[in-house]
Amino acid sequence: MKYLSTRGHADRKQFCEILLEGLAPDGGLYLPETYPQVDAAMLEKWRAVYRDSGYADLAFEVLSLYIDDIPPADLKALCRKTYTAEVFGTQEIVPLRQLEPGLYLEALSNGPTLAFKDMAMQLLGNLFEYELARRGEELNILGATSGDTGSAAEYAMRGKKGVRVFMTSPQGRMSPFQQAQMFSLQDANIHNIAIEGVFDDCQDIVKAVSNDLAFKRTYKIGTVNSINWARLLAQVVYYFAGYFQATATPGGGKVSFTVPSGNFGNVCAGHVARMMGLPIDKLVVATNENDVLDEFFRTGVYRVRASADTHETSSPSMDISKASNFERFVFDLLGRDAARVADLFGAQLSTQGRFDLSGDTTFQSAARHYGFASGKSTHADRLQTIRDTFARFGTMIDTHTADGLKVARQQLSAGVPMIVLETALPIKFAATIEEALGQSPPRPARFEGIEALPKRVQLMPADAAAVKAYIASHVD
Repeated sequence: MKYLSTRGHADRKQFCEILLEGLAPDGGLYLPETYPQVDAAMLEKWRAVYRDSGYADLAFEVLSLYIDDIPPADLKALCRKTYTAEVFGTQEIVPLRQLEPGLYLEALSNGPTLAFKDMAMQLLGNLFEYELARRGEELNILGATSGDTGSAAEYAMRGKKGVRVFMTSPQGRMSPFQQAQMFSLQDANIHNIAIEGVFDDCQDIVKAVSNDLAFKRTYKIGTVNSINWARLLAQVVYYFAGYFQATATPGGGKVSFTVPSGNFGNVCAGHVARMMGLPIDKLVVATNENDVLDEFFRTGVYRVRASADTHETSSPSMDISKASNFERFVFDLLGRDAARVADLFGAQLSTQGRFDLSGDTTFQSAARHYGFASGKSTHADRLQTIRDTFARFGTMIDTHTADGLKVARQQLSAGVPMIVLETALPIKFAATIEEALGQSPPRPARFEGIEALPKRVQLMPADAAAVKAYIASHVD
């Protein structure tokens, strides 16, 4: 299996090369040359694997189609090391809960940091450690977080041999619990950098540093954001697991998924699963007030917002106006025309801050060919959804999952199960839960008093040069 850049770079690389690399040399994102195809027989084989052997072995089945430069026995061992009931709380790893006929929540937030990012990050930490040991190398990870990626990466990488983490986050834009999860870590290989700006400023810094090829090579810079293909690939697995749980019998028909979306990574994994042959009817993109993606799927216009126009909301992990992974989908949408993608995401976005595909026949057939639909949720919507879900089903959900559930109800189709991907546990956004329900969400015992712990964080301006200088000064 070889991988190519969405912007047309000539190189074709194997999985372990792009695992440690992040962005392609031309600024594009990596995708496989072709998507492996899963037919009905293989789908039912995988159903039996999940039922009889568990999530870890299902992950091995999916990942082994994309990874041929790690010996199969080693890859299976890495999956089994990652996906355990001890780490994720249940044998199913991602248990499905029916709220009402045809509507389900898939629990993705039972890992160490209580957010769906753990599903991929725990595997990524083990893959990094394995490959770096095999090469006798080190890696300096530079990341950007709007809340959950940072803590998931840091908890996955803390104490890992050969790995340092430099995580940027927008100063004052995360919940107190999210900040405390990251900034209270005292591990020597973990560095938190609070950027004076919004998440998109952090993401721009990561891309700027990754595009400085000389610096990237000298300081061995890698990424854990979902621009890293390995992280997105790990997320593909839980779409198959959700499907198997929602369709109890072979040939169980189609299902739909609704995904709270900011950076388009989580739902892009669903796109990959659908391209492989998973019977997905709709992939519903649910946004908050930062509705760049909803606007595109409604109008064909992709229009990024300036920092000043990026709303600070009660579902802050989606306060994003530049969806990095969106480039992967547009690459497929445009028939893998790399030159056109490079123009759209390079020249047009940098000069105009937007591009318009409304008149393009590929956009006009996007819903039919790729299943995408979208919707938007506001603060009032999420409060109402949190209240309604708790009152009717006794289930407390976080603000982002509430956005997903609100939009999912607008996209229900008779006879097609709708699976909403839960993205975090409510404790991460306690203030809004208290506003909605008048009570505090439950807190796992290991996080009692976390906000009061000493903080270890460096405040910096939104300046890639300053971040590069900080990295250089902290690399032995």
